[in-house]
Amino acid sequence: MSAAKARDIKRGDHLYLIDGSGYIFRAYHALPPLTRKSDGMPVGAVSGFCNMLFKLLRDTKAGERPTHLAVVFDTARVTFRNEIYAEYKAHRPPPPEDLIPQFALIREATVAFGVPAVEKEGYEADDLIAAYADLAVKAGATVTIISSDKDLMQLVIDGKVELLDPMKAKPIRSSEVMEKFGVPPSKVIDVQALAGDSTDNVPGVPGIGIKTAAELINTYGDLETLLKRAGEIKQNKRRENLIEHAEMARISKRLVTLDHKAPVPVPLSEFGVIEPDPRELVGFLKAMEFATLMKRTAAEWDLSDADSIPAAALDVAAPKAAAQACA
Repeated sequence: MSAAKARDIKRGDHLYLIDGSGYIFRAYHALPPLTRKSDGMPVGAVSGFCNMLFKLLRDTKAGERPTHLAVVFDTARVTFRNEIYAEYKAHRPPPPEDLIPQFALIREATVAFGVPAVEKEGYEADDLIAAYADLAVKAGATVTIISSDKDLMQLVIDGKVELLDPMKAKPIRSSEVMEKFGVPPSKVIDVQALAGDSTDNVPGVPGIGIKTAAELINTYGDLETLLKRAGEIKQNKRRENLIEHAEMARISKRLVTLDHKAPVPVPLSEFGVIEPDPRELVGFLKAMEFATLMKRTAAEWDLSDADSIPAAALDVAAPKAAAQACA
């Protein structure tokens, strides 16, 4: 990949948006455990992230490589959705102890690869992804979102916006969304509003799951029409629940709807793909003790003195438990 200057996005360009926070959770549970030998620092998710970025930037076919790229992160748990519904995500357990330091390391990795890292206080990564995707599509570009998160499936527009499962390298288009939710992407939020989501503590309507929600939306067209005509439902309990919990369904829809007008903290023009500083990248990979990827990086940029490049100083301490396990 040749170096490219940061520039405005235009028709024919290809924007990749990596769901950084979502990726680290997925990688943590999907990839085998890995620790840094020198201090026992858990680095499995970081390794997976670095290999994914390297493959994206160096191994992707020329016609499929991004012209613009960014990694989008969550910040704090409290967002504008907590103002809508105080219990939103209230029951989520804290991240595992050995996962916590990997968030900071993935941010360090993003910098080392020369890729913009984006986050906005009060908004979830998904909202920023929605806003950036909209801006890119309006400019005539196509968008690939590196994530398999079901909450992002509402953004899919065939030929314009698709998801890419980073673990399976599998694209997610309308057909895959239909398989998952029983409705096209434009109706996903209506189904989610009815079915709720126990993981995020989105209440939904009692007794209605994804399959039933899809049947109802396919029959009535959208959530509001269904709620207005709920008295027509023949099943007694279902009818009663829809009438009783109509307002909670509306609140749930607001919770699951991504904010396409979220304020973007970095302009798209700064996402233009550029070459990383190979020496900085080698220093980071050396500090992480990712020997194989470090050698690939050195070979890719013909760094004959890679062995003499000092390891980067990273201000991230290993968890006590991991350190003691290696003592």
